[in-house]
Amino acid sequence: MSNQPQPGSELLDGVSGQELFSVNMGLTYRDFLVLPGYIDFNPSDVELETKLSKNISLKRPLMSSPMDTVTESEMAIAQALMGGIGIIHYNNSIDEQVDLVRKVKRYENGFIKDPILLSPEHTLADLDAVKEKYGFSGIPVTEDGTASTKLVGIVTNRDVDFERDRGIKLGKVMTTELITASVGISLQEANNILRTSKKGKLPIVDKQGKLVALICRSDLKKNKEFPQSSKDDQKRLRVGAALSTLPESRDRMAALAGVGVDAIIIDSAQGNSSYQMEMIHWIKSNFPNIDVIGGNVVTKAQAANLIAAGADGLRIGMGPGSICITQDTMAVGRAQATAVFKTAEYAQSHGVPVIADGGISNIGDIANALAIGASMCMMGSMFAGTKEAPGEYFYENGIRLKKYRGMASLEAMSKGGDKRYFSESQKIKVAQGVSGYVVDKGSVLNLIPYLVQGLRQSFQDMGFRNIPDLHKALREGKLRFERRTESAQAQGSVHGLYSYTKPSMRAE
Repeated sequence: MSNQPQPGSELLDGVSGQELFSVNMGLTYRDFLVLPGYIDFNPSDVELETKLSKNISLKRPLMSSPMDTVTESEMAIAQALMGGIGIIHYNNSIDEQVDLVRKVKRYENGFIKDPILLSPEHTLADLDAVKEKYGFSGIPVTEDGTASTKLVGIVTNRDVDFERDRGIKLGKVMTTELITASVGISLQEANNILRTSKKGKLPIVDKQGKLVALICRSDLKKNKEFPQSSKDDQKRLRVGAALSTLPESRDRMAALAGVGVDAIIIDSAQGNSSYQMEMIHWIKSNFPNIDVIGGNVVTKAQAANLIAAGADGLRIGMGPGSICITQDTMAVGRAQATAVFKTAEYAQSHGVPVIADGGISNIGDIANALAIGASMCMMGSMFAGTKEAPGEYFYENGIRLKKYRGMASLEAMSKGGDKRYFSESQKIKVAQGVSGYVVDKGSVLNLIPYLVQGLRQSFQDMGFRNIPDLHKALREGKLRFERRTESAQAQGSVHGLYSYTKPSMRAE
């Protein structure tokens, strides 16, 4: 925390977080402001490192929602490169979800322990299929296409770029004069060989010449370009995946663990259920090294049940999303700011981080969520419409758009989204979400730096250099807040102009 002068009680304006949320009324992020603090540092001094769960720390408090129009492998890769994490949705088959997670884990590595292998008898068409599925084409070639036989070559783009006949066997085009390294070499030593040799890949072989690992030059470049990226202890990008509480999720869980998923989110609209508690307990009993995030919850009692079941993190929100109509349709839920504060207050005492999920449409909402106790902010609409979101762009009235739909919309439920609403066996479907369209926002790789810079400036205005200090001040009552009326909200935004150009979040 800054060495800021501490005002006497007679100068302490506003109210504490405890006092702000003591009113018997639900508050949203727009209903209050954080009062300014003392500045003795630059925005660049702000560190946004935070906790996703008990055992996973990330450099950025941002993550993408497990929605089928928001997060698949491309979004999850971008989120991890930028220091956050993406959660792969489950509106798909087990194999499809596993494949999406595998693509993220294979994207950037230190030592790749299980590289894709081909044999000299495979063809260029087989190589093309690997490139289409996994996004890369520099493939080691062993005698029989398995790790059980000797490495005999590597086939790369430069070997095959101008070959029209895709039936040619790899044995005729592969590079056989290889620079290799022996088992036991350090990652730093291997990277030095790549730098000096100017090769794209460095195979690591044992005494019998069998391939045991692979190092990629492209990963060196990625490490330099994305120094804040989220990685596991094997230097692979981090990624999460969503599960339901249905019996098939146990098979799904085992398959996801097999490809190295880092965290699991139990994706339920109302998480305070015996089904979810049983699922959390089962996962923690069978896969103790994988963190489980429970939810969604909005009250202390709900949070207590999931924490007791073994949850390593909590996802907070019931009805605040821009495409969610749960509160209107079901008359159940809670205003999001109140939900975040109350659950975070309880969870913090048990060392469990909470994720604010929903109701975030600008930088100020993110800052407010963090200020009242959230450790991470999960966003759907913020990242929908970006280049990395699933789906194709189309034009309407000259505006470039992408589809965005709630997982409880009738459209999404027909694909399996009803697994999170305990309604998958019901013949009559009651929608708790809608389908819509959002404007093109450009690339997440440009959008997230914009959000991060705005957050740093917000933290500077509040007078805090990092999230732990902000949360400490919240608990101690030193972080001060003030409610604001509807007229104050109107005055705090653009007003009194004939017309104006709204600042765009579109990342160019």
